[in-house]
Amino acid sequence: MSPREDLKKIYTAAIDAVNPENAVRANLKRKKDSIFVRDQAGKIEEYDLTRYKNIYVVGAGKATSLMTKAVEEILGDRITAGIICVKYGYTTELTKIRMIEGAHPVPDEMGAQGAKEIHDLLSKAGEDDLVISLISGGGSSLLPLPPESITLGEKKTVTDLLLKSGAAIHEVNAIRKHISRTKGGNLARAAWPATVVNMMISDVVGDNMDVIASGPFVPDSSTFHEAREILEKYHLIGKVPASISGYIAKGEAGEIPENPGIESKIFRNTKNSIIASNITALKAAMERARKLGYNACILSSLIEGDTGDAALWHARIAREIVATSNPLPAPACILSGGETTVVVSGQGKGGRNMEFALQAAPHIHGLNTVIMASIGTDGTDGPTDAAGALADGTTVERAVRKNLNIDNFIGNNDSYSFFSNLGDLIITGPTNTNVMDVRIILVS
Repeated sequence: MSPREDLKKIYTAAIDAVNPENAVRANLKRKKDSIFVRDQAGKIEEYDLTRYKNIYVVGAGKATSLMTKAVEEILGDRITAGIICVKYGYTTELTKIRMIEGAHPVPDEMGAQGAKEIHDLLSKAGEDDLVISLISGGGSSLLPLPPESITLGEKKTVTDLLLKSGAAIHEVNAIRKHISRTKGGNLARAAWPATVVNMMISDVVGDNMDVIASGPFVPDSSTFHEAREILEKYHLIGKVPASISGYIAKGEAGEIPENPGIESKIFRNTKNSIIASNITALKAAMERARKLGYNACILSSLIEGDTGDAALWHARIAREIVATSNPLPAPACILSGGETTVVVSGQGKGGRNMEFALQAAPHIHGLNTVIMASIGTDGTDGPTDAAGALADGTTVERAVRKNLNIDNFIGNNDSYSFFSNLGDLIITGPTNTNVMDVRIILVS
């Protein structure tokens, strides 16, 4: 086998391990008139279905269609009604639940329609009803329901500004939660006093529940004051629409109530649990690499920060293996996960995974036994059809032969065009899951 073929097998194993349908089936079981829900700590809670008049199923995210398919098959005719919002193309065939496709990462009108329908459905739920919620990465963009004083267009503007600013996902979501009627625990508020079982697939560093899809059913730990500070940190106060900065200012002044926090009674009937995450994918990738004959280890599932910095120190690890056989001797597979950020200054096309490979390439130039790759487990890197890209010790040389100046592509944030010319894009198609990114260093 060639190292490139090994690379594909390793990242495929990572993606397969976080299949949403399998994750639901492993954590939601039914026996006659009871369901049993297992949380990430292994604790199992029983729900007697005979207690509930209606069972509603809602959700949003890139992995939610397959999560919903599993729930439909488990609960069958006990489902009264349901609505989910998924990214365009991230669909599957459902029989009981209405599915609406919307845009990601910048929301659109279809997402807004779906968010409103979910909010309206939950508002009908009563004390004798059960809500099954299925939340995954991308849910923030797919549940856009701003306050009446803020338009969807204005929300799209601030989302785009935040994504290009280099803000971390928890910072982006702190803003989103404070200009929304669905996020920051507000869907739990809409569903109160119904019982809620909220199962999540995590796409955030550290698996903080209130950050996953901006925590629609989770107590909000952020505040209007923090939201304003984030806008100031990234010099966006004068750039975001006045309706948004004004709304946040009113919240900070106490004129608009904060989102429900941990002390709120509305969470007494809510069970939140994570059923798959980045470390799940990394462990599967490590196991596959070892079966292929590599000495393998996981650096961390918590990598965040600047993409260029991450590319540099991953490349230095590769060089260290070649030079000293540390931290592992070749053949070696080093894995990491998480989600880095890119400050976009150019006009090119790309995403953080392709950017990682682009910026790593000069640092491994000439190391012909090294391959480095970064892959978005959702199958989408930025607004492209690629999941990521790979670079090796010959990337720079091959680019020169094609008259491609890598520095120009880096300066223009045009990683997609660069790797498209070299045939080194990684294209998986929609994976219907999302647990952030997987980075792989192979030294053969």
